[in-house]
Amino acid sequence: MSILSFLLILAVAFLAGVEGILDEFQFHQPLVACTLIGLVSGHLSEGILLGGYLQMMALGWANVGAAVAPDIALASVASGILMVQGLSSSVAPDLVISGAIGIAIPLSVIGLFLTKICRTRAISLVKNMDAAAQEGNMHKMEFWHRCGIVMQGCRVMIPALVLLLIPTSWIAIGLESLPLWILEGLRAARGLIPALGFAIVINVLASKETWVFFALGFCLACIQSLSLVALSVLGAGMMLIYMILKKGESSGPAIELGDILDSPKDR
Repeated sequence: MSILSFLLILAVAFLAGVEGILDEFQFHQPLVACTLIGLVSGHLSEGILLGGYLQMMALGWANVGAAVAPDIALASVASGILMVQGLSSSVAPDLVISGAIGIAIPLSVIGLFLTKICRTRAISLVKNMDAAAQEGNMHKMEFWHRCGIVMQGCRVMIPALVLLLIPTSWIAIGLESLPLWILEGLRAARGLIPALGFAIVINVLASKETWVFFALGFCLACIQSLSLVALSVLGAGMMLIYMILKKGESSGPAIELGDILDSPKDR
C-alpha cells in the first residue's frame, strides 16, 4: 500500500468518526465509507460490494432514547481495511468479503464502547464551554467544541491506524489458515445479513396498513426480470396511489349537486 493510500484511508476514517456524530454528509454510512476506502486502495468494486452488504445490515439501526445503536462507523472503516489487506492473499475475493462482514459485527460493539468513552469525556468539555461563555470568549467556545468533534474523529482513526500498521502478510496468513468450512459459513451468513436489516425495519414500521406493501414488495423482488430501478418506481407509484386514496377518504364523501336538489327537504 502506498503512502498516499495510507493517508487517504486515515482521512476517510477521521471523517467517518466525525460524521457518526454530525450526520451531515453521511461519511460514516457503510456504503460511503467502504466505497471510499476501496477507491483510494484500488479495490472499488469490492468496496462497493462490502459497503452494500453492511448498509443493508445497518438499515434498521437507530438511536432510541438513551439506547445507542452499535457504531457502524468503526465497523465500516475497520472491515474495509481488513478487506483491502485480505485481498492480497490467495483466498477468493468473495470469501474475503464474507470474512470482513463477519468481523464488522463485533467491531461495531467495540465502536459503541469507544463512543461511550468519548461522550463521557465530552462532559468536561461542556463545562469548559460554559466557563468560556461566562467570559464571553467565543473563540474559546469554538475551540472546545472542535476538540469534541476531533475526539470523535480520532475514535475511528486511531483503530484504523493500528489495523494499517499490521503487516499485510499476517492477515493473509490468517485468512489462508482458516478452514474452508468457516469461510463457507461466513459466505452463507453474508446472504442473511440483508434479511436481518429488513427484519429490523419491518419490526419497527409494520402495521395493518403497511403489511400488504411489504408482502407485495417481497413478491415483486422475486421477479428477476425487474431491475432495482423498476421496483423503486413501482413502489413510489403504489405509495402515491395509497396517499391519494387515503386523502380522499379523510376529506369525506363528495356530494353531487343532483343529490342536494333531490333531497327530501325540498320535496
